[in-house]
Amino acid sequence: MTLLKHIDVVKNFPKEGINFYDIQSLLKKPAIWQSIIDDLTQRAKQQNADIILGIESRGFLTGVPVAQALNLPFGMVRKKGKLPGRVISQEYSLEYGTDIVEIQEELITSGTRVAIMDDLLATGGTMKATGDLVRKAGGEIVLSTCIIELHELGGREKLDFPFEALLQAPLNP
Repeated sequence: MTLLKHIDVVKNFPKEGINFYDIQSLLKKPAIWQSIIDDLTQRAKQQNADIILGIESRGFLTGVPVAQALNLPFGMVRKKGKLPGRVISQEYSLEYGTDIVEIQEELITSGTRVAIMDDLLATGGTMKATGDLVRKAGGEIVLSTCIIELHELGGREKLDFPFEALLQAPLNP
């Protein structure tokens, strides 16, 4: 199955010159979505993950069903200020400044085998920051994965941990 043909590409969103790969089009097709979840589940199972982390917010859509299928805990990686309790933070650079991602402090302990999930890898900044956050908490990244990789942006090269994508997509389809 070629996933790319099932993904709507919205031109000039969220701003002029950007093409938005909308996974909503996959969510409207339950059989295709289930095959994606099955694939991601198998990848996490092969790596013997202890916990699945999803990056806000579309990473929750892939991570939660994978965690449920494997009977594993799920953890949310969120932007600064959106999680209650004690958190671990990681700042990272963007084209136009910096941002911060956080996890709850008790989520990952030393040696926890972590699989990170999101919908799309572009420049790699958020995925890299999430990996740094996992390591700061004492975890081991056994897998990071997305449905779509915009390979022309070189995000994979920023990652110093295992990364897999279900498909590579061009910037301008």
